[in-house]
Amino acid sequence: MNAENNAAMTPAAENAVAETVTESIGTRFTKKVLAQFANSTGSQVEVTDFQRRLIQGYFIQIDRALATAEENRVAKNAKNRDHKYDETLPVTWKFVNLQDLAMDLVRYARMGLDMQCENMLFPIPYKNNRTNLYDVTLMPGYNGIRYVALKYAQRPPKSDTVELVYSNDKFTPHPKDSRHPVASYEFEVVNPFDRGDIVGGFGYLEYDDPTQNELIIMPKAAIRKRMPKYASAEFWGGTKQVYNKETGKKEDTTVEGWLDEMCRKTLIREVFSAKHIVRDPEKLDEDYRVMKAREVAYAEIQAEAEIQEQANTVLIDTSAPQPAAPASLPEPKKTIRVDANTGEVLEPQATPAAQPTGRKAAPAQWDVAEPDF
Repeated sequence: MNAENNAAMTPAAENAVAETVTESIGTRFTKKVLAQFANSTGSQVEVTDFQRRLIQGYFIQIDRALATAEENRVAKNAKNRDHKYDETLPVTWKFVNLQDLAMDLVRYARMGLDMQCENMLFPIPYKNNRTNLYDVTLMPGYNGIRYVALKYAQRPPKSDTVELVYSNDKFTPHPKDSRHPVASYEFEVVNPFDRGDIVGGFGYLEYDDPTQNELIIMPKAAIRKRMPKYASAEFWGGTKQVYNKETGKKEDTTVEGWLDEMCRKTLIREVFSAKHIVRDPEKLDEDYRVMKAREVAYAEIQAEAEIQEQANTVLIDTSAPQPAAPASLPEPKKTIRVDANTGEVLEPQATPAAQPTGRKAAPAQWDVAEPDF
């Protein structure tokens, strides 16, 4: 297409071209992800056309998350009075831990989580100081948590309700007992424009057999107990230390945060946990089991990043599940080379032999010039 044709293109045509380019990059990205997954597991991976489209959508959202994180890195460095605290590693595809990301993307795609659906799955980049790369952790949102619970449920409820309760609301629970053969509740939002402070929340699961209905109640204290140990003030609200460039000192400042959203997500995690919606052993596949284990590793990464934040080093914040126990990230096996122009997977190369230092080998990186996947 020559320059004259370019100049004459309508906005609709320009958008069509942009979409074609994005789709092409997404397709090459998908090929790389599948190749890396096969390389890491030692076997070919079968995915449906729908799952391929999910992975292409993952690229769009992750690319945006990396761009936002890079903007935050540059802005934070500019504010540093002492630039020895600058984060020098760019948040770009070149420095992404491909091996773990590819494994996670394929598994979430096979589970059916769509990153482009509202509150289903979020990509969060964290710097891993052990590898000097960025781990892109994947966090299920409200809808993702609910989707997974219902997908693997032994007995899915026919409907569910989750509500935060505020001090100005009216809430009367009726747990199942001798006087109430069916668990129920009364709930009224008296003033939707001034509901007061959060006092707790509840969930209600309804089944075809009403006697099986379940009412789950969480007071605010129970929600607070589930806060991550190093919870970010930007999310949970509260006090954080901010570097004052003029005085050269750290000062306490109050951050409003997103307390309502974080409390709601904590409540949803409880209501849709296996404790209340029992999982069906016959439905639990390898993807589910691996991703539940990965949540522990994600929590470890998040906790380390929060500690770094308090030490005035760069990170990108988010909320993560409370860790059950420390877990190390999986070891890489090989790296993959891909032709940046065609997306063709070239011959895999073995990871160089580790030096006798006792350290783990570094995870694979994207081995193409970004952003040409």
